[in-house]
Parts: sequence; C-alpha cells; structure tokens
Amino acid sequence: MTSRRFGAARQKSDMAGGGKRATSAEQQKHCTVKDDVKKRRSDQSDVPSSLRQEVEGLYKLSMPEDFYAFWTFCAEIDPQAPSDVLRASLGLQLIGPYDILSGKHSSSKKTDVNYNLHWRFFYDPPEFQTVIVGDSRTQFHMGYYRDSPDDLPVFVGTNDAVKGCLITPTGDNIFAAVKLFAIKKQKEMTDKKAVATIKDLVEKITAAADKCSYSLEQKSASMKRRDKKVVTKSFHGAGLVVPVDKNDVGYRELPETDGSLKKICKAIVEAPSDDVRMKAFAPIQEMMTFVQFANDECDYGMGYELGIDLFCYGSHYFHKVAGQLLLLAYKLLKRDLFAEIIESHLANRKKEIVNQLEA
Repeated sequence: MTSRRFGAARQKSDMAGGGKRATSAEQQKHCTVKDDVKKRRSDQSDVPSSLRQEVEGLYKLSMPEDFYAFWTFCAEIDPQAPSDVLRASLGLQLIGPYDILSGKHSSSKKTDVNYNLHWRFFYDPPEFQTVIVGDSRTQFHMGYYRDSPDDLPVFVGTNDAVKGCLITPTGDNIFAAVKLFAIKKQKEMTDKKAVATIKDLVEKITAAADKCSYSLEQKSASMKRRDKKVVTKSFHGAGLVVPVDKNDVGYRELPETDGSLKKICKAIVEAPSDDVRMKAFAPIQEMMTFVQFANDECDYGMGYELGIDLFCYGSHYFHKVAGQLLLLAYKLLKRDLFAEIIESHLANRKKEIVNQLEA
C-alpha cells in the first residue's frame, strides 16, 4: 500500500462502499461451508444448542464449528475430563470458552466474571481469544484470531506471552493447530513410549479432521486469501484487515516504519527523566495528529495500526494513548465489542492470574 498525502480530498460515501466489501463473497462462502458442516453433523448430539448459546452469549462472539467439534473429539477420548485430554501427552489444556462447556464457570465462586478477560494474556489484542494453554513458564497459549467481532475467526494462532507480542498463525481451525503442535513436540521427544502416544493422538486428530472436512495445513487457502486483504502486519505480526474501497480509502501508512517506531517507543520507556520522556513523545504526538487527519478522511486503519503497535509494545506509558486510539478506531470500524475489550483489558492488564474464574 502506497502512502498518500495527508490532505488529499476524499468523500464519506467512498468509505460506505468500502464497508460493504467487508462481507465478501468469499466470507459468505466460508460461512456457508461452516453451516453445511453443522448440517452434516446434526445427527451427532455433540454440544447441545443451549450450551452453544451460553458460550456465545457470555463471550458475545460466534464460535466456529471446529471449536465444538474438537470438544466432541476430546469427549470421545475421555468423557469425564475432555479439557484434560491433551495434558499428559502434549502439556495442553482446554480453557477459556471451553470452561463453559465443562461447567467450570458454574462452580466458580466469582460472580462478576468478565469473560472477554478470561484467560486474556498480557499481549493478547481484542482480536485474539484464548482456548488452549500450555507451558506456564512461557505462558504459551493458542487462540482464535478474528478481524471483526461480527465474523468467525480467520485462523488459530499461538503466543508465548513471556517472550512478547508475536502471534504465529497455525491453521484455520483448532484441529490443525493442535496437530502442528503435536508433530513438533513429537520430533523433540526421545522416549519411545511418549512418541508412540503422540503419534496415536496425531492419527486420531487427522481422522477426526478429515471426517469434518477441516484443513490441516498451517496456511490454508482461506488464510492465503486473507493475506491479500492485510494492510499491515503490525507489531504482533498477525496482520490487520480493514475495509479499503476501490479508491484506496480505508488505510494509509504511518510515517514511521515498524523499526523506527520501536526505537521511538524504546526512547520513551528508557528515558532517564519525565522531561526527557515528554520530549521523546513528540513523534507519537505528531502521528496522532496525522491519525486525526486520516480519520477525517475515512482512513481508519492508520489509528488502528498505531494503537495496536503501542499496545503490543507493552509499556504502561502507552496505555492511555493506545486506549484513546483503539477505542476510536474500533468504533469507527464498527467493531464495538473490541472497543469494550481493549478498555477493560487496559484497565486490568496483568502478566499473571489471567484465569477470571479463580477467586
């Protein structure tokens, strides 16, 4: 995407056209496929509709069919403890919205649970919803990543919160993500019995995914199509998607590269005094002025990118600015739930105790 002058004239109607493109034929086809999967599996009483409604009501998000299919898969292996099926072999546990399916939320003593903060790690942007956790030393976790709260997830990604904000895509469904993780772990194992156990699990995952027609590729065809819509990778690397119309209205580049923006952030965080820090903030303040111009001309993606980047840098010095940028960007993009999530997260951003069901 090429840069354009900040004073270029634009029409509000152009943005309306761009907004319509957000629901593309490809997305409609994807949803149809998901509906077909539900119909093909309707004779299997895997997850009752009442439980589905409870999960999606508490999170205010629609869950993909593979989320429920994976629960059924785990329940077939161990009906008593589906959430723990992967723990012994892979060190993984089903959590987050799976806690609703397991009934853990009903036994929790907490009554004021914010489910969109439940298992939300320090660097998780609103687009990311954790469903599996692993190594607690690195805070490894897997989650669904979606571009809009009104859409189904576009892929399953992983993050090690102790290491930083990077989100690594690992397939467009949970079967693909867990299989990829299992194969990698299998290669690291030397104990023959453990290797055999993981190999058997991989075969079961493959069979279950094939039965439901889920792709097991790390980068599926739908993910490759999404790549063409990504306007910028951002600090977390998962990419940002915003509606961009035929006149290229919807996004404009920041005047700084990722590398130079990180240097600016570093100078602010490591400033020896408040006076020096205020001076170091000047480039950020200038970019915020550019964002105002961009928003006036319907290039909402610029403020979105800057807000996400400052959030991903992680310092409390950027919480207020990131919050201002993202609250406005999400509302302009009609992604109001994400605005709610980022506001709650920045007010309660923790590196530990992310399980909201713990008293």
